[in-house]
Amino acid sequence: MTNLRFHFFLVCIYFLSPLLTQSGNPADSLKSDAKKDKIKTGWNFGGLPILGYDSDMGFQYGALANIYYYGDGSTYPQYFHSFYFEISRYTKGTGINQFFFDSKKLIPKIRVTTDITYLTEKALNFYGFNGYESVYNHAWENDKDTSAYKSRVFYRYQRDLLRIGADFQGKFFQKNLLWLAGFTYLNIHIKPVNVDNLNKGVKESKKLPDVPGLYDEYVSWGLLGQDSTGGINNFVKLGLVYDTRDNEPNPMHGIWTEAVFAVAPSFIGDGHYSFIKLSLIHRQYFTLAKEVLSFAYRIGYQGTIAGTSPFYLQNYMLNSYSQTTTIDGLGGSRTLRGILRNRVVGDGVAYVNTEFRWKFYRFHWIKQNFYLALNAFADAGMVVQPITINRDRIPADVDPSQYFSSDHESPHLAVGGGFRIVMNQNFIICADYGQAIDNRDGNYGIYVGLGYLF
Repeated sequence: MTNLRFHFFLVCIYFLSPLLTQSGNPADSLKSDAKKDKIKTGWNFGGLPILGYDSDMGFQYGALANIYYYGDGSTYPQYFHSFYFEISRYTKGTGINQFFFDSKKLIPKIRVTTDITYLTEKALNFYGFNGYESVYNHAWENDKDTSAYKSRVFYRYQRDLLRIGADFQGKFFQKNLLWLAGFTYLNIHIKPVNVDNLNKGVKESKKLPDVPGLYDEYVSWGLLGQDSTGGINNFVKLGLVYDTRDNEPNPMHGIWTEAVFAVAPSFIGDGHYSFIKLSLIHRQYFTLAKEVLSFAYRIGYQGTIAGTSPFYLQNYMLNSYSQTTTIDGLGGSRTLRGILRNRVVGDGVAYVNTEFRWKFYRFHWIKQNFYLALNAFADAGMVVQPITINRDRIPADVDPSQYFSSDHESPHLAVGGGFRIVMNQNFIICADYGQAIDNRDGNYGIYVGLGYLF
């Protein structure tokens, strides 16, 4: 968690240091302005440096930027075009490279979103399948518990992911009902964690032992299917979206409901898998105090409704619009905050998020509109369609109870709160703290990034 806390520290310094160094009374610059937001026109830029540290992946460095074009301001706070860029690296190999473009003006009456992302993740979370039916033993990754310790990366594997996609939305008979069509190319390579690479420059007492992880054991037991090392899976997205939100980044009222099919015939991939997945998501927003306090909730389901999905796509979350760099789940910053990333993986999952949002302070500064906000949330999710696991190849000398539980799956719960710094209602810096209710889901999570969860 050290790197995330440092991220948040940098964010605060980035925004507040100019105020502390200018002449006069700094409080005058932050004086609340009761007037409405000033209409933005033309180009607007928001950027942040990235600097962090992780004991297993090294130092992180890089930058992100979000560029908006508001045109003549006639649609503010809605933008004409949005460009998002992120390039960051860890000194031991993990990298994020992303370009995301969103526009309602590029093609008349058609919304266009494109995403080009390349991720090199040296230690992606993997806890098995079917939620609580897979045992999570924290002691195995806790190097302070010498009697039970296996490796800090026991529940991890290495993944390189290239994602290229384009989605299009247009009106379907009425203003708020939209059709959706798109195509996504996914090229995924998976292998065990490169322990030698992660051990470079680490003192002897902190080096990772070269032992099999959970991924290695699942491969040897034949639990991951024929493509345990990844593959190419392309899919066509088709769906309907009903959207009455008043402001997309943080609505005060409205509904956003969608049904999205991902159709992946084998002949447009590597020929090994053919499947159809369905994602149903309903989001609703209520104003409790005008322009100040709102309540929002999201209910979702995602499952395989035909064919067979490879194991490495079971945690890939689908929706009609996502600028998120990593969209794995359930568990983690974009689905169940406070619960381990990818803790809840099955052939079908359901989830709910509830959140109160309070815009407690507004001001104008450097010719931009700002507000500060707090949020309190509760998240829950569970597997509703389990993945069939054949244990016949597990060696007789392995105790299955160390890996598989007789506990039936039940909701995974987490609660927490967060803070937002928002510029021009679109560029949103977020920091959330989530606490898992059950220690089978981990302990807590701290997340710093951009945007509201939904």
